[in-house]
Amino acid sequence: MVWVMNADISGVQGLVAAGRGDRTAVARDGVAYCLAATRLLLLASLLAAAPALADTYPLPPDHEAVVGEPEEVLASHSDTLIDLARRHGLGFEEIVNANPGVDPWLPGAGMRVRLPKRRILPDAPREGIVINLAEHRLYYYPAPKGQEPRVVISYPVSVGKMDWATPIGVTRIAMKIRNPTWTPPESVRQEHLKNGEVLPKVVPAGPDNPLGLFAMRLAIPGGAYMIHGTNKPAGVGMQVTHGCMRLYPEDIEALFGMVAEGTPVHIVNQPHKTGWRAGQLYAEVHPPLESTDARIVDPDLQALVRLVTQQAVARPVTVGWPETEAVYTAAAGLATAVASNETAGVK
Repeated sequence: MVWVMNADISGVQGLVAAGRGDRTAVARDGVAYCLAATRLLLLASLLAAAPALADTYPLPPDHEAVVGEPEEVLASHSDTLIDLARRHGLGFEEIVNANPGVDPWLPGAGMRVRLPKRRILPDAPREGIVINLAEHRLYYYPAPKGQEPRVVISYPVSVGKMDWATPIGVTRIAMKIRNPTWTPPESVRQEHLKNGEVLPKVVPAGPDNPLGLFAMRLAIPGGAYMIHGTNKPAGVGMQVTHGCMRLYPEDIEALFGMVAEGTPVHIVNQPHKTGWRAGQLYAEVHPPLESTDARIVDPDLQALVRLVTQQAVARPVTVGWPETEAVYTAAAGLATAVASNETAGVK
């Protein structure tokens, strides 16, 4: 989708450039040319600013788990990493982690920004919705229609902050709500009050509602946990919520339209993942979450080594242990090959 978008913009820019060079045509109808060029430039700017569609990948066979390929993009002088994240279907923390040393607020014109688009699917059933808290990412496995090949669709999400951890476990979509109202718990109202912000007992539906325009309530006792949109998209992909999972407005609208009530939801915390593709073993590590929940485990080198060993023991491969340790140390969320049938350290 990004390639198509860039191609469209290039075509528009090419048409405008060609028009500039045709002085005879401009002289014949300067007003018409200016209007056309203005429309084309406006279209180009709109396309450049538009959010990307979700990442959709063909679902690999059961014995493999790696999807996508890494990408890069050149930042413009006005880009921030927040801009680039939303434009390319990423969350804030994952694009920052993938680009250590890059100023998130002013990368600079011409800066190469890595887009972590190659991913290892979480170790969870490939059905319904799977949310991996550690990587701030949701995976949706739609049921195939007829003979259509299966796919997996992925979105960045915000998750619960330290004292408001998103619960781990298996649940389902209990209710879908358009234009939801928000009734903040008293504890949340008190938290906001300490910061000088008075929350009403009920926040009406509309553009100022923190739930956005679409919400899906989970069947967790109490009914407090939801997958929903937001009126503050800059925070998507961060650990900032009171336990809910927050998506970009365009992403929740698309997901809301595909997901049915009763859809299973698996919430996991997997800071390190491993998976195969085409004879190569990949590893991926994410930074630890801030949490007081004992079930939210931090990444651990020995745990990663055990995962790699378990994956490699049944196959005649050579493991690159220095590469494995480098993946753990970087914790950049980049799926990297650490073992191969042919040689270690395949990039």
